[in-house]
Amino acid sequence: MNKVPEVTILFWLIKIMATTVGETVADFLNTNLNLGLTVTTFVMGGLLFVTLFFQFSSKKYVPRIYWLAVVLISVVGTLITDNLTDNFGVPLETTTLIFMFALLVTFAAWYLSEKTLSIHSIFTTKREAFYWLAILFTFALGTAAGDLIAEGLSLGYWKSALLFAALIGIVTIAYYRFKLNSGLSFWIAYILTRPFGASLGDYLSQPSNAGGINLGTVRTSAIFLATILSIVIYLTKTRIDEIPLEE
Repeated sequence: MNKVPEVTILFWLIKIMATTVGETVADFLNTNLNLGLTVTTFVMGGLLFVTLFFQFSSKKYVPRIYWLAVVLISVVGTLITDNLTDNFGVPLETTTLIFMFALLVTFAAWYLSEKTLSIHSIFTTKREAFYWLAILFTFALGTAAGDLIAEGLSLGYWKSALLFAALIGIVTIAYYRFKLNSGLSFWIAYILTRPFGASLGDYLSQPSNAGGINLGTVRTSAIFLATILSIVIYLTKTRIDEIPLEE
């Protein structure tokens, strides 16, 4: 059985909300609970390791395990970039280039090893390892590039969200209207949904004097986590996002 879900509107909805939760949960643990970036990274990294153990051990796609891994990897990807920037002083321009290169190397190694980058054929441990490594780098890259654009252009949260929504729209049009390669379209959109979701999360959670609407990280995380849980339960019952296996 394939180990990942079909790419549907529900897939993108959960992914964006998982990205938002990744931003707000990281902020909550780091700032509200005063754990700091280092402790927060170790805690969330440990949870991700355990979840990926169950994901790799499973013989098929299991929505609750898969999407928990996505939520946790969104947090860890965010924290990796934040650690490099805040703790080690690496400029966002550098981290953006680093993770872009790391992602390209991952895709190159994946293709050279498996002769495919199709997400419809994730059924071996090696392919799944490439898949999750690419996912991690997309979150780290999306964090770095998103912060770089937002800070460099000083757009603020809602304007940044609109910018990235527009870029996602362009990719969608390029795919449906101009037949842009499906794999390329998927991974570009996957990268762009990270800064879009993060900007949305910051806009909802941050205080008004910082450009947000002051829902707070706890309420924002709770709303999005409850929505994710509801959709995952629906997918578990209906199994509408299971996809046939390709060799």
